[in-house]
Amino acid sequence: MRFFYLLRIHHWVKNLFVFIPAFFAGQLLDIHVLVLLSEGFLCFCLMASAIYILNDYRDIEADKLHPVKRQRPLASGKVSPGLALGIMAVLFIVSLGWSYTLSEVPTFAILVAVYGAVNIGYSLGLKNISLVDIFMVSSGFLIRAVAGGVLIGVAISQWLIIMVFLLSIFLAFAKRRDDLVLAQTSGTALRASVRQYNIEFINTCLALISGVIMVSYIMYTISEEVVLRIGRDYLYITALFVFAGLLRYMQITLVKNDSGSPTKILLTDRFIQCTILGFIITFLLIIYV
Repeated sequence: MRFFYLLRIHHWVKNLFVFIPAFFAGQLLDIHVLVLLSEGFLCFCLMASAIYILNDYRDIEADKLHPVKRQRPLASGKVSPGLALGIMAVLFIVSLGWSYTLSEVPTFAILVAVYGAVNIGYSLGLKNISLVDIFMVSSGFLIRAVAGGVLIGVAISQWLIIMVFLLSIFLAFAKRRDDLVLAQTSGTALRASVRQYNIEFINTCLALISGVIMVSYIMYTISEEVVLRIGRDYLYITALFVFAGLLRYMQITLVKNDSGSPTKILLTDRFIQCTILGFIITFLLIIYV
């Protein structure tokens, strides 16, 4: 179990972003595409786990002061630093080597490497610079989505790029809000960049970004490009689930003050799960039936 948490396998769900291009392009039921993207998904999972180990190694002392993070394998002493670094090196090598074999052109492997480089920079100190930390976290989600499109040869529309980037910024701000709430409760800023934020600023950003996401999604569903590609003009119906999901996440963030882990919310909140399931089913019915 300690290695499960060391690799943060429960966070691998974030790498499902590589499937987004295939889903919106209507190719998700193609077995070849599904297998190829599954391999790409695992490449990002291994790279992400390597980054998590690096981040935990550098934050051992800080994590010991955190009410939740102190239970992590390195901070709690359940896994030795030497063993963790050895596992990290293996994960880096396997991820990059595997990604290189998935395509005749090296673009996908380059994107995996770029994702790793961005996150290494984040772990080495850029996470302590306010706003820069937000954009670096967001870029990781965007890279995964673009990589999924590159792997299967699907062009990603500008609307999809905008929505993925905005959604990831939204989630990053929500997480920073949770860090800020914890800092105010404990009296200690557990993350350096938190000192440059306050509740009012983050609440304003969340409201602004959520509104732009909603408008962007509607524009995407009614765009001429999308209507012509899927041959239907009522994709906008799925916006109902997008709105409901965003509002629920805002409620969890602003009312319950519990937005520290998007993965935890995704895996435990029934309302969020229902909106995602409703969105997927509706979208599939419109595109595939």
